[in-house]
Amino acid sequence: MRGVGSWFRDTTGGLPRTFWYLWAGTLINRLGSFVLIFLAIYLTQARDFSAAQAGLVIGLWGVGGAVGTTVGGTLADRWGRRPTLLTAHLGAATMMLALGFARPLWAVAAGALLLGTFAEAARPTFGAMMIDVVPERDRLRAFSLNYWAINLGFACAAVLAGLAAEAGYLLLFVVDAATTLVAALIVFVRVGETRRAPTTGPARPPAGGPPRAGALRTIAADRVFLGLVVLNLLGALVFLQHISMLPIAMGDAGLSPATYGAVIALNGVLIVAGQLFVPRLIRGRSRSHVLALAAVVMGVGFGLTAFADAAWLFGLAVLIWTLGEMLNSPSHATLIAELSPAELRGRYQGVFSLSWQLAGAIAPVLGGVVREHAGNATLWLGCAGIGAVTALGHLLSGPARERRATLLRGSAAPVVPVTDIAPPVPQAAEAAATAPAAPVPSRTPG
Repeated sequence: MRGVGSWFRDTTGGLPRTFWYLWAGTLINRLGSFVLIFLAIYLTQARDFSAAQAGLVIGLWGVGGAVGTTVGGTLADRWGRRPTLLTAHLGAATMMLALGFARPLWAVAAGALLLGTFAEAARPTFGAMMIDVVPERDRLRAFSLNYWAINLGFACAAVLAGLAAEAGYLLLFVVDAATTLVAALIVFVRVGETRRAPTTGPARPPAGGPPRAGALRTIAADRVFLGLVVLNLLGALVFLQHISMLPIAMGDAGLSPATYGAVIALNGVLIVAGQLFVPRLIRGRSRSHVLALAAVVMGVGFGLTAFADAAWLFGLAVLIWTLGEMLNSPSHATLIAELSPAELRGRYQGVFSLSWQLAGAIAPVLGGVVREHAGNATLWLGCAGIGAVTALGHLLSGPARERRATLLRGSAAPVVPVTDIAPPVPQAAEAAATAPAAPVPSRTPG
C-alpha cells in the first residue's frame, strides 16, 4: 500500500488547483461526447442520408475544426484564454442542439461545420491554459493525466451513447450539449484568465528563434517547430487509419461491426489502465528517442494489420499501436509547450492542432486510394514504412528542438508584448467556431 500511495502522490501531487478544474471540465465534457461517435449511424439510419451525404457532413465537421483551431489559437493570444474557451464551449453547446433539431441536408451540413468550428476552437485554448498554469517540471505528468481523462471519458461515452441512442438520438445531442455547458460553468466559476499580461516596450525575438514579425510570419519562419508539425502529420496519417480503413479491413475478414467495436475498445481500456504509469517510465529520457520509439511501435502495430485475419490478431495490433500512442501523446505535449513562445502559445497550439485536422481530412481518402489500387497489405505495410521515416525524422531533428527549448526557457521573461489586444468584434468572435476533429475522434493524442 505504501508503494501505491507513493506512486499516487508522485503522479497527482503538487499540481495547481486550476489544472484540476480544467481536468474536471475535460472529463465531464468527454463523458458526454456522444455525437461524433454515433454521427455516421445517426445520419444514415435515423435521417436516411446516403453514405456520400453522411461523408460530406462529417467532412464539413473537419473543415470547421481546421478553421476553429486556427481562429481559436489566435483569439486565445489576442483576446484571452478564458473568454475564448467560454465562447467556444457556449457556441459548441448551442450548435450541438441546433444540429440535433436540423432536418434538411443543408441545415445539417451548416450545423456540422459550425459545431466543428466552435468545438475545435477550444483545443488550442485549453492547451495554452495548461501550459500557463503548470510549471515546466510538472507538464509531463499534467498532460498524461489530461490524456487519461480524455480516454476515460471516450471509453465511457461509447457505452453511454449506445444506451442513450435507444431512448432516441435527440438525447445524444442534448446530453452532449449539457456536459459542454457544465465544462463551461466550471471555467466560468473557478478558472480565471491565465494569460500573462503583456509588458510594454519594444518587441524582441525569442532566443534562438526567428526575428519577431507578425504572428503567422513568425510561425512560418520557425523551421524547428514546423518540422515537428510535419512529423506529427505523418504520424497522424498512420494513426487515423484505425477510424477509416481498419473497420473495412475487419469487415473483409468476415468480422462484424460489433467485433470491431470490441477490438477498438482495447485502445481506450489500455490507455485508462496504463497511461498514468507512462510519466515515470519516460521521465529523464530523451524526448526525441521516446518519440522515435513511439513512431516505430505505432508503425509495427499498424503494419501487423496486413497479416491479421482473426479478431485476436487485430486486437494484438491495436494493443501494440496503443503502446506507441501512450508514449507519443505526453512527449509531444510537453515538447510543444517548450517550443511555444509565451506570447504565441495559443497560435502555436492552433497550428499543431491543425496538423491533426489535416490528417483527419487526408487519411481516409489516402488510405482508401492506396487500398483500392495497391491492396490491403500495401496500405498497412506502408503505414509501417511511414512510422520508420517519422522515427528517423525525430532522431535527426531532436537536437535542434532541444536547443531551441533550452534557449526559450532561458529567455522566458520578460514576456514579449502581444499586439492588438482589443476584444474582437462580434463577427470575429462568431467566426471562431470549433469541435473535436472530423474523422479525428475527440481523443486525438499529441
